[in-house]
Amino acid sequence: MSRIASARLASRSARGQALLEYSLLSWLLIVALVLGCTVRIIPGPQRKQNLIELFFTAYQIRYSSFYFLLNSPLP
Repeated sequence: MSRIASARLASRSARGQALLEYSLLSWLLIVALVLGCTVRIIPGPQRKQNLIELFFTAYQIRYSSFYFLLNSPLP
């Protein structure tokens, strides 16, 4: 084999490996997001909640604390 042919083969196999890794990571991310959005496994303060509900609860607490600080009578 010539040098050019072996370089092309190495480049092609590297692209194939990158594509396989990308597709595997994408699949894992999609499965994790679907399970995180639908499965209620995380115990919360009132009931079992999923990950998205916990994020919204944390965002609401953060927003409420900013609102409280901005409207406080102290400078």
